[in-house]
Amino acid sequence: MANKVHPQASVSDPSPAGRQTFTVWMKSLVCHTNGCTVFDSKGDIVYRVENYDSKGGCEVQLMDLQGNILYSILSKKLQIFGCWNGYRVGTNKEQPCFTVKKCYSIVRREIACQVTVGFNTYWIVRLGLKNQGFKILNITGDIVAEVKQKQVSSGVVLGEDVLALEVEPCMDHSLIVALVTVYGLINRR
Repeated sequence: MANKVHPQASVSDPSPAGRQTFTVWMKSLVCHTNGCTVFDSKGDIVYRVENYDSKGGCEVQLMDLQGNILYSILSKKLQIFGCWNGYRVGTNKEQPCFTVKKCYSIVRREIACQVTVGFNTYWIVRLGLKNQGFKILNITGDIVAEVKQKQVSSGVVLGEDVLALEVEPCMDHSLIVALVTVYGLINRR
């Protein structure tokens, strides 16, 4: 069997009980496009994000492996602090499924974004000013997902373009991947 050219998701450390573990590779599967690829813990591709606009663009698509669009993610124009809306395919284009607003706060420097999903509020919190990792917290402060640089079981840290994503079982995985995508777009990654 031929070796895979993508980062192996199966070499990830065991996740805490019940959490799903994914590997996010900040590379597109399509030549000459911007995007990322998401692998499950077995190393199978489960999601991909594509942006066919070479400038970084104002719209990206979150797709499953077959290319079915799950979310269209659009940047709202003329927003001072940055705002992105996510629309689930097949739902009302007037009402976004989620909204992510970049936060600027002198007092709470660790909070990067506020996320609104229907009547629920979540926060994206940086793990450190220089660290690219972050957590997604619900309104009560419980972690629902966490992203950090990927480390294999032998302790070797993979490149900056390979991230480990752990998601609590109660969360919609495609929604979390969409939020991770928005956070990457906000940080121009």
